[in-house]
Amino acid sequence: QVQLVESRGGLVQAGGSLRLSCVASGSFFSINTMGWYRQPPGKQRELVATITRGGNTNYEDSMKGRFTISRDNAKNTVYLQMNSLKPEDTAVYYCNAGWTVVPGITRDAWGQGTLVTVFS
Repeated sequence: QVQLVESRGGLVQAGGSLRLSCVASGSFFSINTMGWYRQPPGKQRELVATITRGGNTNYEDSMKGRFTISRDNAKNTVYLQMNSLKPEDTAVYYCNAGWTVVPGITRDAWGQGTLVTVFS
């Protein structure tokens, strides 16, 4: 089983920056693609960005250029650097990881979510 623990979000002024981190722990063969999703108030969860184990990234269009996803495979950690934050970035941010139990068997894990509030 894999547990994902996200860093604390927080209250940020518009235009500011915040970095989130998420550590995967537990018993697994490997951690595969990791990513960040978010759920704004009253809305559905949406993709922010993903990163493969090899470092290939994918971003939701509206976040390209402002958000950067990265990872440290040795630490089983994924990061999300968020710059030029806007009030509409206010959301609960969730970490996600695909992981391999044993070769041929994969699972999906989610963090508990961390609230980021951007005020103007």
